[in-house]
Amino acid sequence: MADKYKGKLAVIGLGFVGLPLSVTLAEKGFQVYGIDVDGRKIASLTNKVSYIDDVSHERLKDAVEQKNFIPTSDFDIMKSVESIIVCVPTPLKDKNPDLKYVESAGLEISKRLQRGQLVILESSTFPGTTKDVLLPMLERDGMKAGKDFFVANSPERIDPGNKQYAVTQIPKVVGGTTPACQKAAFDLYSQVYDQVVLVSSAEAAELTKLLENTFRFINISFMNEMAVLCDDLGISIWEVIDAASTKPYGYTPFYPGPGIGGHCIPVDPLYLQWKLQQSQKSSEFISLSDQVNDQMVTYVAERTKKLLKGKQHPKILLYGVTYKKDVADIRDSTAVEVFEKFAESGTDVSYHDPFIPVISIHGKEFKSAEVSENSLKEYDIVVILTDHTQIPLDLLAQHAALIFDTRNVTKTLPDSETLFRLGDGRKV
Repeated sequence: MADKYKGKLAVIGLGFVGLPLSVTLAEKGFQVYGIDVDGRKIASLTNKVSYIDDVSHERLKDAVEQKNFIPTSDFDIMKSVESIIVCVPTPLKDKNPDLKYVESAGLEISKRLQRGQLVILESSTFPGTTKDVLLPMLERDGMKAGKDFFVANSPERIDPGNKQYAVTQIPKVVGGTTPACQKAAFDLYSQVYDQVVLVSSAEAAELTKLLENTFRFINISFMNEMAVLCDDLGISIWEVIDAASTKPYGYTPFYPGPGIGGHCIPVDPLYLQWKLQQSQKSSEFISLSDQVNDQMVTYVAERTKKLLKGKQHPKILLYGVTYKKDVADIRDSTAVEVFEKFAESGTDVSYHDPFIPVISIHGKEFKSAEVSENSLKEYDIVVILTDHTQIPLDLLAQHAALIFDTRNVTKTLPDSETLFRLGDGRKV
């Protein structure tokens, strides 16, 4: 049974989750058909050019040339595979779940579903999506899960930019819609991952991912709130976090910033909140954390203005627009929201990001500005929004008129009258 599903696979959605998974599966000896409706992605992959930092051109080239990874927009290829893994986006629309991509993928699968196939949903979503949304679409022609085909949930745990853990080293949580479905998914993933963690149902697997990210969302939001309070108290939040972190038990450090961005941490908790609201329940922690997170963008913008001490027509340089360091990803980035807020007020604002050469803000295209001794003289303040590894700290410290650091990336620099940090407790 362990090798039952070894062979041909289809992965639907070739983004930050689907592409690394596809290449990993190809490297494990599967023949993987990567399906995406974006023709630009398919063309890029066919030409062996990766658009995901976690997948090097060399890895992609090897997988494509060995014909273990075949990019395509043809959904009919699913008729010939043993397993289908869904890795499509699950965004929010007005802070409610938007399952249009999951539903679209489910529809395409249902048209081509073959007896004996295994379908796994990896997209992050609320408990019940696999059983109540995807499964009915697949059973509509009379076939039954656990008997005629198999359906499971295994939430993705991709961490873009993380060099510490390979995909296969991160334990894989699996929950089936029936015991037979769970076993089928285990038989597949045990050939790929170092550890497969079985849970009792697809719903338990779905909630596992939401719990992980809700835990982070609440704790980071709390640190953001504490950073704002520390500015009022005249105490450095960074000093306090470092001191608290020396306790060998009962404390886990989290760090403030200009708000929580990305497709997972600020999104997944709202999927859980929506699910609770269907039963007239709610999580006050999630609601408050979401409120605090929304307020951070305004706080960063207002504190920047205070640091400028009423200067008329200031020129601002934002360092970093991605939601986290060392990734070319601006999904739900609060750094972009800060950019938008300054642009809306008519402020002369520019940005620099080594990973994002061009960005559109309210329909206007901006190019990443140069950062040099001469160019820094043009700006009244540099606001550090993303702590990219390659940030030129010494250059900024020597030539920027003012620095407002929201990530504490300047912690190695001495305090000065031109360097301020979020939550450092210094009155302005």
